[in-house]
Amino acid sequence: MAANHSNIRGLLIDLDGVLYVGGDMIPGAKESLDALKRMGIQRRFVTNTTTRTAAAVVEKLGKLGFDVAADEVFSAVTATKQFLRSRGDDRPAIHAVVRDSVMPEFAEFPKDSESPEFVLIGDIGAAWSYPLMNTIFRQLEQGAELVAMHKNRFFQTDEGLCMDIGGFVDGLEFVSGKTAHIVGKPSSEFFQLGIDSLGLPVDQVAMVGDDIESDVGGGQQAGLTGILVKTGKFRPAQLESSEVEPDAVIESISNLPDLLRS
Repeated sequence: MAANHSNIRGLLIDLDGVLYVGGDMIPGAKESLDALKRMGIQRRFVTNTTTRTAAAVVEKLGKLGFDVAADEVFSAVTATKQFLRSRGDDRPAIHAVVRDSVMPEFAEFPKDSESPEFVLIGDIGAAWSYPLMNTIFRQLEQGAELVAMHKNRFFQTDEGLCMDIGGFVDGLEFVSGKTAHIVGKPSSEFFQLGIDSLGLPVDQVAMVGDDIESDVGGGQQAGLTGILVKTGKFRPAQLESSEVEPDAVIESISNLPDLLRS
């Protein structure tokens, strides 16, 4: 924790659990971002949320009091669209297991609930069911590929930790024998989107998050400095048991400017 971090000139910052939890801003988060801006530190915001479009994410940040531009946000939804577009000139047929709020983002892709080429898995909350899992399983058996917008284990809410989509993705991989293509964090390709947009060498960029595996571990695998905050979904037991060793651990994002001055 005594390492010198003054070489960091750019940041990839997680949102939920780092800047806010639910509808509440993390104390000192806005002041910290303002201080980092004065220090000349570039930033991009990377989020695995699959329940909001990038535009809706920017809108929420604005309502909380953050001044964030649309081109500073990289979401798993946006990355999934880029992944599907990269499959070829023809738009692939999909079965999108996502919230209605993000379905318009995939309007350009034909929908096929019988024999899709790709099954997209996002957060659908309590809509998961045994019949739905069986439908997806049969589509995978018929040749569809599995695309998970992320593979997080859990997320923080006002009521406490809640199961995320990683468990459903694991189950589908187990029964189908297929490996999901993970689009969001901890995919190195996802981190690379943010790194490329900063135009900085990877050794001058740090990932800041509350998830030791997806944020910190995934960021380190992509060559980033990994900074863990003790807010959001952070739990001391996970830090102690994880094989991931953060480059720095701070109480919250409010401590980040001081860390980067050290």
